Amino acid sequence: MAEKSGADILIEALSDLGVEVVFGYPGGAVLPIYDAIFNQKKIRHILVRHEQAATHAAEGYARATGKPGVVLVTSGPGATNAVTGITDALMDSIPMVVITGQVATHLIGSDAFQEADTVGITRHCTKHNYLVKAPGDLSRVVHEAFHIATSGRPGPVVIDIPKDVQVATARYAKPGPIQHKTYRPQVKADKELVEAAVEMLAAAERPILYTGGGVINSGPGASQLLRELARITGAPVTSTLMGLGAFPASSDQWLGMLGMHGTYEANYAMNQADLVIAVGARFDDRVTGRLDAFSPHSKKIHIDIDRSSMNKTVRVDLPIVADVGHALEDMVRIWKAHQHARPDLSDWWKRIEGWRAKRCLDFPEDGNELMPQRAIRALWEATRHQAPIITTEVGQHQMWAAQHFHFDSPNKWLTSGGLGTMGYGLPAAIGAQLGNPNALVIDIAGEASIQMNIQELATATQYRLPVKIFILNNEYMGMVRQWQELTYSSRYSESYSDSLPDFVKLAEAYGWKGILIEGKDQLDDGIAAMLAHDGPVVVDCRVAKLANCFPMIPSGAAHTDMLLQAAEVSGSMDDEAKALV
Repeated sequence: MAEKSGADILIEALSDLGVEVVFGYPGGAVLPIYDAIFNQKKIRHILVRHEQAATHAAEGYARATGKPGVVLVTSGPGATNAVTGITDALMDSIPMVVITGQVATHLIGSDAFQEADTVGITRHCTKHNYLVKAPGDLSRVVHEAFHIATSGRPGPVVIDIPKDVQVATARYAKPGPIQHKTYRPQVKADKELVEAAVEMLAAAERPILYTGGGVINSGPGASQLLRELARITGAPVTSTLMGLGAFPASSDQWLGMLGMHGTYEANYAMNQADLVIAVGARFDDRVTGRLDAFSPHSKKIHIDIDRSSMNKTVRVDLPIVADVGHALEDMVRIWKAHQHARPDLSDWWKRIEGWRAKRCLDFPEDGNELMPQRAIRALWEATRHQAPIITTEVGQHQMWAAQHFHFDSPNKWLTSGGLGTMGYGLPAAIGAQLGNPNALVIDIAGEASIQMNIQELATATQYRLPVKIFILNNEYMGMVRQWQELTYSSRYSESYSDSLPDFVKLAEAYGWKGILIEGKDQLDDGIAAMLAHDGPVVVDCRVAKLANCFPMIPSGAAHTDMLLQAAEVSGSMDDEAKALV
């Protein structure tokens, strides 16, 4: 067998692993790899305009397709620019392999040009990372990296390859099945624990299914099993921000999102439940609120593939370490085998309907001023039959989208949850569009967040991607301004977005279509024009400048301490909530 360069070995290993798309940006330390890319036809390279965008595009591709995203960047600033997206993928459990160039091995540690300690820098924001010192190790390392990135709790893996290793030669041997000597996640649940969970659910009078992104990461089968478990048990279902779409929002059993900007009914049901079943969720602080007041009357079951998540934040009564898809399959099978009848939860549902009657997502409207919630609802109504893929940036617009755009299937909602990364949405939409060429992909953005990676308009233009950007333009960093209003006596320190560009002209400069919406009377026509255009579109939708995102649980408060829209309008809190700010 002829020897190949390390760069050619890398490309062949990626091809053997089924990689179709690589997002990257060239530089001196990866030129041998780019030369190898030039000489092959199997893998498509997408040239982004910034390395952070490469990682977010890979995340969007991974989340919309279920395949791992792949990134290729150079050494030094190329690697450090990728760190934000790597950390984002770790927080949100997104499978991604990031290949970074490195200076030649004899220069490592000498402060050579564009040298950075990539392994050291990424040690705490990856599942695992490698510094490859010999071309003969590349095949094993690449295959092992994909195994680690995609198995167990998904996440990012970095492979750092010195330039001389890319040039040196070795024989390529495709390894057999990967079985890491220490990394062996538990996929199947212990049968006794699942049986105990089923009996606890059958005996519960006020159960609630608290679902997270782990359900979506487990694959479409897990979402179907969640729906079946809800159907046969009659239990209400809520979700974290990352879990939206795992359970259909059109179902009567859906309570909406829970947590800081969750619904009144979801948060109160969580507070009053006697059994909480957490499925693929990690008890994030944005969900739990004040820990000593979190669901105080309930027994808690936690199903998650990540053993380190068990009892990390909230003590649970029954931890089940397993892939949630396998655990849900076992629960449904055991429930039916034991011939449990659907429990009578009528009293529980009566209480939930009382909380629903608050209509916590209603909002005030006055004159022709366009409320951002109205804009999101109109966008959902106009596109719901197309089941679009929605990405977001981070801020008020993200929360309004989570509240008012409804998802009935998984892998349609792509947002930055754990890290809250502004600039995520546009490159994620590009990645999602590349993975789903015929889908309608819309980035719901804010005028501040969109500017974090706005250079990626050129990427969409270059690859003729019909991505749509729907900007809710209130001229403020809205979530910052909202917190300043509620907790800093409206001292709006540096939160006004001064000197904004003309987004319509900017879009046209990049070869996109630009549309301006300035009031309610232009909303429907503006959305229709966006959807009618077969290329990329930027919509600058001017919305009420001082609208706030409610409901809201102030930081460190309990689920029952919700601020509601009515409080802003009337100046007094709801009878069942406390004014904390």
